[in-house]
Amino acid sequence: MPLPRRVPRSRGLRRRGAGAAPALAVAGVLLAGLAACAPAVEPAPPAVSELPAPVIPSPSSTPSPTPTPSPSPSFDRSALSIDDPASLWVVSNKRRPLQPTDFVPPDLVPVPVAYTNAPSLRREAADAAVAVVQAARDEAGLELLSLSAYRSYGVQVSVYNGVVAQQGQQAADLVSARPGHSEHQTGLAIDFGSQPQVCSLQPCFGETPHGQWLASNAHRFGFVLRYPDGATPVTGFSYEPWHFRYVGLELAAEMRATGVATLEEFFGLPAAPDYG
Repeated sequence: MPLPRRVPRSRGLRRRGAGAAPALAVAGVLLAGLAACAPAVEPAPPAVSELPAPVIPSPSSTPSPTPTPSPSPSFDRSALSIDDPASLWVVSNKRRPLQPTDFVPPDLVPVPVAYTNAPSLRREAADAAVAVVQAARDEAGLELLSLSAYRSYGVQVSVYNGVVAQQGQQAADLVSARPGHSEHQTGLAIDFGSQPQVCSLQPCFGETPHGQWLASNAHRFGFVLRYPDGATPVTGFSYEPWHFRYVGLELAAEMRATGVATLEEFFGLPAAPDYG
């Protein structure tokens, strides 16, 4: 395994349509927010070029989630806590803040993969992320990198406030979690990108070979696509084909086998379209 390296960020390709502008805008604000905080685990990224004005999707343009099968009766959904922030199955969303809100994962380690912001994850998730990157290279000749992984409560304050300042709170709440609600704070979430970078942190990443490979294979390593296309009424967040959440091999396999798209639906939790 070569030593991890920092990869210069490219503009990528902009997808035609309403989803491209807000996604590209939040990508810039995210990187700028991380740069402003400059925490030990995530050094400042390269400068970001000018970004287009955001487009706020109307409620009528947001597709409803497709009904999905229920988990199999034999699967023990109580095996791990969905409330404990240290649990691999913790469910954090707009209605379920982390408790405590300033939670810090106990076993953060560096993730030895190529990156734009030096990534850290919980140890088990870090090992799985390395395996994902290696498998994409070995099986499909695709090079992946980490755009962002663990973000502390303090970093998320700056990231979220930056998006609000640029786009307003209504738009920000579709693309950035409020502090204390972010999956990145659990140390179990990672944003993947491609090398060379194409459609980074944009919905069109899902149409790239890298995004398609991840969608088809990430479950083999214990990751789920946390914010699927069409699930905004359930998750509260826009489609993010780059954001993968580690839940462990057993749960990832069960969700894949049953076709249940979100953690909320799998565990029978209320939808979380807003902060209530």
